Amino acid sequence: MKLILGSGSPRRVEILAVLGLTPDDIRPPDIDEAPLNGELPRAYVDRIIKGKAAAVPSDAGDVVLCADTTVAVGRRILGKPSDEAQAREFLTLLGGRRHRVLTGIAVKSDKGLSTRIVESRVKMKRLSKVELDGYIATGDWQGKAGGYAIHGPAGAFIPWISGSHSAIVGLPMVETAQLLQAAGIEVWKT
Repeated sequence: MKLILGSGSPRRVEILAVLGLTPDDIRPPDIDEAPLNGELPRAYVDRIIKGKAAAVPSDAGDVVLCADTTVAVGRRILGKPSDEAQAREFLTLLGGRRHRVLTGIAVKSDKGLSTRIVESRVKMKRLSKVELDGYIATGDWQGKAGGYAIHGPAGAFIPWISGSHSAIVGLPMVETAQLLQAAGIEVWKT
């Protein structure tokens, strides 16, 4: 039985290592992640994780793990900023308020497809011009949902969370362990 990670995220590899797991292969899926018109955040994450799982090639006996992390303010989905101006827009919108981080996981195996969506709440402090300019200059916003990552420099802007820290980083440990074990992958095997 091979564990295939359908993600190119180094954070997801690190979180799997905490569970005592090393993927046998890493196969990031190539799908269109654009939200549909009027699509709500939870429905979006559900569609994306299922699409990613379907797009990862696998053989009989393989277990495929895919994930997606999305930042939402109300009904608005904040994806990965396309440029510096959009990153500034997202961070300004998030500043001084709470938002939701939804991380979905999908596990595909011979037993079928199992999914979970974990919702956490995060508060970002209002950023001064110096903080915003300094953070943008780091380039850390690139490729990050909402324009930030809690495990990077932007962690200094997050005074409060409610929910799963590992889910905010990109892979909820509890739910991931449960779904992988149900698919036949032994977690913490010595």
